[in-house]
Amino acid sequence: MTSHSHHDAKEDAQELGKLGYAQELFRTMGGFSNFAISFSIISILTGAVTLYGHGLKMGGPAQMSLGWPLVTLFTLAVVCSMAELASALPTSGAMYHWSCKLGGKGWGWFTAWFNIIGQIAAIAGIDYGCATFVTPLLGLEATTNNLLAVYGAILLSHALINHFGIRLVSWLNDFSVTVHIIGVIVIVGALLLFAPKQPASFFFARITSNTEGWSYSWAFVIGLLQAMWTFTGYDASASVSEETVDPRRRAPWGMVLAVVVSSVVGYLLLIALTLSIKDIPSVLGNPPEVVTILVGALGERAGTAFSALAAMAMWFCGLSAVTWSSRVIYAFARDEGMPVSKVWRHVGTKHLTPAPAIWLCAIAAFLAAVYSGAYAVVTAISTIGLYISYILPVWLHWRSGSKLERGPWHLGAYSRALNVVAILWVIFLCVVLCLADARTWKAILVVTIVLAAWYGLRERRRFNGPEWANQ
Repeated sequence: MTSHSHHDAKEDAQELGKLGYAQELFRTMGGFSNFAISFSIISILTGAVTLYGHGLKMGGPAQMSLGWPLVTLFTLAVVCSMAELASALPTSGAMYHWSCKLGGKGWGWFTAWFNIIGQIAAIAGIDYGCATFVTPLLGLEATTNNLLAVYGAILLSHALINHFGIRLVSWLNDFSVTVHIIGVIVIVGALLLFAPKQPASFFFARITSNTEGWSYSWAFVIGLLQAMWTFTGYDASASVSEETVDPRRRAPWGMVLAVVVSSVVGYLLLIALTLSIKDIPSVLGNPPEVVTILVGALGERAGTAFSALAAMAMWFCGLSAVTWSSRVIYAFARDEGMPVSKVWRHVGTKHLTPAPAIWLCAIAAFLAAVYSGAYAVVTAISTIGLYISYILPVWLHWRSGSKLERGPWHLGAYSRALNVVAILWVIFLCVVLCLADARTWKAILVVTIVLAAWYGLRERRRFNGPEWANQ
């Protein structure tokens, strides 16, 4: 990897101009801010916490001790494979543009839509999960109407802040890293110092409480969703490339470091939470399970305070997710890939943000809440949609050798081997999540059929993709 020399935003704008795009978005993000947005979306205080009960039910304590590092290892193969593509082609279109360049407009179109669908489901999962924590903290009964009202208010706050400026979002993302790191340190420290603890061997106990009659091995595999869904969203660093200074270096490092730091911090959190469980059945019988663990271990007042801290981290996660999703919609609409693209590609002259795309994300995510009664299904659909969009350009890159000029961040001789590991992992991930619940594979099948029919009947002739991709 080449050394980092003096670099300014004008050089990046000139590179973007060579692709035929004007510098419309506000390019002010540095390396830390780029890392922060992916770290905030991964948000170990969101994925690892809201799906903690799912993991505990399926694989017990061993789900945390063995499942988390296992998923981390294979996720690193995926993120490194994506990072070198982000370095070669740093645009807001990210995976969509990589697929267009490597496989043609059709592959790019499908990549974009799977990514958008996965992102909207992710926003719904993140903010609805946040609402489940915030609602009781507000003293409200967790009825469907109350949850939807709080969920809608959270989405509204995210849309408004994203609308009014990338500077504010960038600052809040930076602050989010502090909240996540300090939050985990405080929670872990309090649990390890003051809470009664199980013996260390408990962390590796192979216990399943699934009611489906599955064997432990299969239940453990299904429980990997907890870590799989947590490790999504790191492509956000690539999606804000056009708002990042020197994105060829900073975007790939932002992606990779977000996964590495999240894996370490998340593992510490899982150790502390799991060793503080008094009784697994009572925890599983009182969701949110993490709140039950915290209250049982530290008392009502301390447990509630730490639950509020986790809810704050989830709020930051949802804020970053709206930023991430709106940039992909903006980039796709800029190439006429969206219905009514003229609306969704508009960037406000005052705040320099894609406001229509931002509000589309918020409204679509709210409507998706109709399906969020089955929380594990929503998160599974999100995970599958995102990972399909992640792996398509990686597969095209592996298949073609390379149609992209290598960027300063690359894997060198290890590229093709890591690509194969990443491809096989995503195939495994998608198959497992589809088999876990019939609603998941049916939803993915319907989405795929609808997209295929739509593309074949209309978009194949209408959609041309970015002009530079065909050069």
